[in-house]
Amino acid sequence: MNTHQLPIPTFFEPSKVHEVWRVPYQQRAQEAASWAHKYNMTLANEDKTRVGLLLIDVQNTFCIPGFELFVGGRSGTGAVEDNTRLCEFIYRNLGGISAIAATMDTHTAMQIFHSVFWINETGDHPAPATLITPEEVAEGIWKVNPAVAASISDGDARLLQNHALHYVNQLTQHGKYPLTVWPYHAMLGGISHALVSAVEEAVFFHTIARNSQARFEIKGNNPLTENYSVLHPEVLTGVDGQAIARKNTELIQYLLKFDKLIVAGQAKSHCVAWTIDDLLTEIKSIDSNLAQKIYLLEDCTSSVVIPDIVDYTEQAEAAFERFAAAGMHLVKSTQASDWLV
Repeated sequence: MNTHQLPIPTFFEPSKVHEVWRVPYQQRAQEAASWAHKYNMTLANEDKTRVGLLLIDVQNTFCIPGFELFVGGRSGTGAVEDNTRLCEFIYRNLGGISAIAATMDTHTAMQIFHSVFWINETGDHPAPATLITPEEVAEGIWKVNPAVAASISDGDARLLQNHALHYVNQLTQHGKYPLTVWPYHAMLGGISHALVSAVEEAVFFHTIARNSQARFEIKGNNPLTENYSVLHPEVLTGVDGQAIARKNTELIQYLLKFDKLIVAGQAKSHCVAWTIDDLLTEIKSIDSNLAQKIYLLEDCTSSVVIPDIVDYTEQAEAAFERFAAAGMHLVKSTQASDWLV
């Protein structure tokens, strides 16, 4: 394993990280093979210290200005700056990263957190960023749109309404964020679903240079629950106690097999925080000392900030402080990476 920091390939253009473009795969594959030969890289499966990099939802919908849920953070350009540093981190540490896994937030239109799912007494849908509380559902201020029932509950609108009340109650009882109506985003089959081009290019370059297949994890396509965390849906059971979703045991086991696991992505306050929180829960059930193998790239993630509406920065910072107290490491992508060894 070659763990010293490498130069950044000349094709990487920081000025293009905020853009969407086609990765020239064949050209990059040839360059990656030459790069590996030039810098004497070994095969990833020969690494004595196995280092994984988990990229959470580094997709156009969250990371490209003008897309549906761009995570600007307090700076207004957060995700773009994060991904510039992330790409540079991958290239500099190409020889030290054994494998990369990328989660993909994946949605269709008729899901519990989208506007079309809900109506009020006048038949209007809630606007994006509306928070729906148990009291509002119980009182009928917001109710399930019966027109969506045919698509996701075999036409049983009452069953879907009962689930909706159960769902928002479950969120409150388990200390989750209130049900948020999000803009349509990360739509399956659409351009917003794709990885950020610059990051996709870096992941592909790593795949070829280290002969290590990138892993892609779909999450969030269950119409009956949110799925901020790739490891655990927000709600697992329906009103009848039957399972509507399950935790991602296979991925949990995969991640915890690494000697060191690095985490980055969007958004720090939501999908990143909840994924790490679920991973920490699993760690505590096995061996709390395993938390020490987790490294959080805190300069490659930003919080959801909607100016004049909501700012989740403080909640995200509190979560990361809790993760550090549990034994996880808060690191910068620009730090000397001898901690990768």
